[in-house]
Amino acid sequence: MTSPRIPRDPDDNYAPGAITARQEFVREHTESKAEHVARYSLDPATLPGNIENFFGVAQVPLGLAGPLLVNGEHAQGEFFVPLATTEGTLVASYNRGMKLCREAGGITTTVLDDRMQRAPVFSFGNAREARAFGEWLDEHVEEIAAAAQTTTTSGRLVEIQKFSVSKLLYTRFNYTTGDAAGQNLTGKATFAACAWIKQNYPGELHFLLEGQFATDKKTSVVNMLHTRGKRVVAEITLPAALVEEHMNVSTDKLWAARLKGQLGSIMSVTNNNGNHSANGLTAMFIATGQDVANIAESSALYGFSELLPNGDFYASVTLPSLIVATYGGGTGLATQREGLEMLGCYGAGKVRKLAEIMAATVLAGELSLGSAVVAEEWVQAHDDLGRNRP
Repeated sequence: MTSPRIPRDPDDNYAPGAITARQEFVREHTESKAEHVARYSLDPATLPGNIENFFGVAQVPLGLAGPLLVNGEHAQGEFFVPLATTEGTLVASYNRGMKLCREAGGITTTVLDDRMQRAPVFSFGNAREARAFGEWLDEHVEEIAAAAQTTTTSGRLVEIQKFSVSKLLYTRFNYTTGDAAGQNLTGKATFAACAWIKQNYPGELHFLLEGQFATDKKTSVVNMLHTRGKRVVAEITLPAALVEEHMNVSTDKLWAARLKGQLGSIMSVTNNNGNHSANGLTAMFIATGQDVANIAESSALYGFSELLPNGDFYASVTLPSLIVATYGGGTGLATQREGLEMLGCYGAGKVRKLAEIMAATVLAGELSLGSAVVAEEWVQAHDDLGRNRP
């Protein structure tokens, strides 16, 4: 029995006829009528490079939260944040946290580092040969960087980290990537660099372009420690009276809950000690055309807080591997571009601004959910706002 084949047009697979054929194919071979997915306002001609076998859209509801007051080096002022989600209470919770932070004077944000990796592994006959190659790499970094540079105008190789194991040398080629997320950029640049290395190294070597040490789209300690994407801090000091007024909880109880949560995070060996960083980030990723699979890394979070002597509460989040873009990928598609434009973040020179807004949004959400748990409002909020049923 021959399996049915998805219709394709080898001349123009984004033409109306090809799209209609696939919609009919879905109706014929599945239980879906493909009624709503077939309605869209975007131009299919803009989709090559973003998707194959296009037949429709998945419409995710967009909610608006804010204003979010950010005191950043790149993001300054108030922002209304688009959040694409189907989870009731999420937008309301982030909105509540943003109000608290706004009345406290806003969230201060700082980008600490910016790098994207490709991680080749080089193999040799023995450990001494691997060590010698590592020394040779150090001596030829400038030539290797020049070879990588031939493939890109926006990327720049800034460092090659080395990690020796047995007769293998694992490396991390670290780049800055401008306004692009940079995974494809770094892959192409590193392949050119490795070609130069293989041609010029006097000894025998073999390499794989990716030794799984960049941990692309996977949570890892190496990326949390050494940065992948943007490393961003968002921080605020909240007056005790303001927390009581808006969150119905005292700062000492918030701090006590924080200590218990720290221990729970250690016991569970999670990628962060926060509450729900993936919620806000995923909603913003969908709204602004980011590669949503990067949430695996981008949701990593270091939370740090202090109960100050006067009862005020210092809170911060550090996102060590936030992978975002304001150019390339899905950012230029119709609705995604509009999402970035709402934040004033579409186009060149805006990626650090977007990273700061995202970090500030995460902090607002952490404070809101953390307070709701302590105030025993969490379950009631979901009952009131999150019980949509067919």
